[in-house]
Amino acid sequence: MKTIYLALIALSLYSCSPKPQTAVAPPPPSLPVATIVTGNDTTYQEYPASVEGTVNVEVRPQVSGTLDRVFVDEGSFVNAGRPLFKINDQPYRAALNNAIASQHAAEGAAANAQLEIDKLTPLVQNKVVSDYQLKTAKAAYDIAKANIEQAKANVSTAQINLGYTLIKAPVNGYIGRLLKKQGSLVGPTDPESLTQLSDVHDVHVYFSLSEKDFVNFKEQYPGETLNDKLKQLPSVSLLLADNSEYTKQGKIDMIDGQFDKTTGAITLRASFANPQGLLRSGNTGKIRLSLQHKNVLIVPQAATIELQDKVFVFAVADSNKVKKQVITIVGKSGDNYLVKEGIKAGDQIVLSGFDHLQEGTVIHPEKAANKLAAN
Repeated sequence: MKTIYLALIALSLYSCSPKPQTAVAPPPPSLPVATIVTGNDTTYQEYPASVEGTVNVEVRPQVSGTLDRVFVDEGSFVNAGRPLFKINDQPYRAALNNAIASQHAAEGAAANAQLEIDKLTPLVQNKVVSDYQLKTAKAAYDIAKANIEQAKANVSTAQINLGYTLIKAPVNGYIGRLLKKQGSLVGPTDPESLTQLSDVHDVHVYFSLSEKDFVNFKEQYPGETLNDKLKQLPSVSLLLADNSEYTKQGKIDMIDGQFDKTTGAITLRASFANPQGLLRSGNTGKIRLSLQHKNVLIVPQAATIELQDKVFVFAVADSNKVKKQVITIVGKSGDNYLVKEGIKAGDQIVLSGFDHLQEGTVIHPEKAANKLAAN
């Protein structure tokens, strides 16, 4: 009887104990999402560049001698034809005088030969002397005339050499360093020039593209041939050494005929107006190329993950499941990537909070302010 009573008490206590509760699944994480849109934007690429004047001339002596005078100062602007240097001309004046004297002597010899011909001609006609003497006189006259021509050539050469003693500016431009001073002995074979003269009213800016960049360059800009592309290229900017932008826009007008075998790059040239002479030969900077993108997909860089040289986004698929999607980037504008492939307009992507997100995770999308438009 006691045993039955204890069993009833145990049964009563069990029936009154709380029932175990079923575990409740946590709610899906709430993450901000935005809809992919398209827009128009411009991207820029920068390449190291060097500046040269449209004309860079080495000023060298064409005759040897002592530098008597220097008429200009370093950095000054000169017009074509202005005297720059004067070489001692006394030896060249003496050579000219000697050449002139030789010409006069040759003219005298020719006159004497002509007199001999005039004397012998009637004698031969009257058969007083043989015609051999007359032929000899005519031959002497021909030699005398040749000597006159040679003497005239020597006079011209002496005059040219004398003219070379005054060195003039061949073009308009700015004077560079004066490497020779007054009193120096100079000559045509000197390893160094007297100075350099640069015409920088317009300048050429040279930069190089790698083979890959050049292929992209040809694909990005319109035109069937390179000449067509050059005509349709937009203006380019020049960034100076302090990263400030030069006030004038330039135009690419030349592509080198071949790649450099050493560097694997090809050289392009952009021309800039330089009316105030702010740019000089030897300046360095960067050429900035612009590229217009129309109807391109806009994705915030902060909404992407980079892994093994690839860029991913988390796209929101059916049932709010996320899918890790690789995208192809064609450029960057501000804080946004410009995307070519991998997603399409209207797709939704997770903007943040995806550091520990896994493929196939269900989320609760929160609409974020859509700022995916181009700048």
